[in-house]
Amino acid sequence: MERPNLWELRKIRAVADYQFGRSVGKALFPRGVRITRSPRTGKIKMVYLQNLHLATLRSGDGLFSLTLHGADRIMKKLGKKAPLRATVKGGFEDFIASGRNLFAKHVLAADPAIRPQNEVIIVDGGGRLIAVGRAALSGEEMTCFKLGVAVKVRRGIKELKT
Repeated sequence: MERPNLWELRKIRAVADYQFGRSVGKALFPRGVRITRSPRTGKIKMVYLQNLHLATLRSGDGLFSLTLHGADRIMKKLGKKAPLRATVKGGFEDFIASGRNLFAKHVLAADPAIRPQNEVIIVDGGGRLIAVGRAALSGEEMTCFKLGVAVKVRRGIKELKT
């Protein structure tokens, strides 16, 4: 792991701002972050803070895949203003926290800015982080539809404890 130079730090913050909204880049990637590079291309691959993996820069589209630690950082810095959030109905939190997909019928609320393929932070009714994943539906569709996967969960908080 190495420290990014100033230009690289600005770049990853700019990508985070573009993907998640203004001011997220600085909240997600403060000074002191470390990066790993692709051995083949030399491009930035993963971003860490104090040995916690925050995000992976995808090579296909150049956007970030969030980890639970990265989502937690965004939630702590921005609270209820955190972008791209989906809220789970009561009683289904354990399923989602264990890494199961979030179905549309279990979505209580969703940020209307969510579009398919966006990274999504999944929270419970109290606003606590329970999982991260990738949207299969738009935010509006998540709250209207009664069938189908709304978010393909990548990682739930219960998976960290095992």
